[in-house]
Amino acid sequence: MKKLSVFTFVVLLVVLMISSVTVFAKDDYTIAVVPKMTSIAWFQRMEVGVNDYVKETGVDAFYTGPSEGDGALQAQVIEDLIAQGVDAICVVPFSTEALEPVLKKAREAGIVVISHEAAGMENIDYDIEAFDNSAYGRHFMERIGELTGGEGEYVLEVGSLTSASHNQWVDSAKALQEEKFPKMKQYGDKIETKDDQSISYEKIKEVLTANPNIAAIQGSAMADVAGAALAVEELGLAGKVKIVGTSLVSVSGKYVREGTIDMISFWDPALAGKAMIALAQKVLDGEKIESGLDLGIEGYTNLTLDGKVLTGQAWVDVTKDNVDDPAYNF
Repeated sequence: MKKLSVFTFVVLLVVLMISSVTVFAKDDYTIAVVPKMTSIAWFQRMEVGVNDYVKETGVDAFYTGPSEGDGALQAQVIEDLIAQGVDAICVVPFSTEALEPVLKKAREAGIVVISHEAAGMENIDYDIEAFDNSAYGRHFMERIGELTGGEGEYVLEVGSLTSASHNQWVDSAKALQEEKFPKMKQYGDKIETKDDQSISYEKIKEVLTANPNIAAIQGSAMADVAGAALAVEELGLAGKVKIVGTSLVSVSGKYVREGTIDMISFWDPALAGKAMIALAQKVLDGEKIESGLDLGIEGYTNLTLDGKVLTGQAWVDVTKDNVDDPAYNF
């Protein structure tokens, strides 16, 4: 047998190493993005972000989820994704409690799990937040205190009593009220709207009929303040009852222009969708996740890591003064 020269041997070794990397490297990940529900404007905007990210990067990512807000339905979607063998699941939980068991199953199957609006979840690799949730909730109560002169009763709305972020916002708001505005008081219990504008309208109308002296309403789900504003207008209380909360201009801009809603705040769901996918890619690639991480997405360029939670700087306030800014027209 003819002996190989040292040079030929080295060349063959390098070729084998490159071939091995080609065979075993996996950069064609399949990443699923699962919103709370697909039927409302907030998460339809997230779908826009997912689709744009696919076009921009070529990554194999797709958007899927239940059409209505239901923890059991969302869990079934994730069960199906586990069976499909996706590489990563990016999820905005409708109910963190309902998803913990199925996300544990996903991670046991080797699937990377990234959550959003779910800072307290256990069965995830990381949660990514657009901002500090406690600061966001306090920000709303600061506004309510200014608008009411720090007096009167107020109502707190959440999409779900098990929605982690919504409860962080209203709990932080109430804590600030008790500390800074002692003459104010929460009226009744948290109102659960199931992220449904008609439910918010009906429940707020019922509350205001029972107590027309309510001074303010803070909403959490995108549709909460729009439903509340309709109830307030129908009862002739526009301007008297102050309304602030999370929403989009496309949903609540009309009421902001009219002055029925004083302020809406939000982060762009499209950018949040992109950020989840970008983070999932970095985890799959084995990159180090630490404070200062830059995902190359506006608002998520200098993330802060605390435990499993990464926090950005991505919230926006909209009032009468800037409601017609085309940058917020989504």
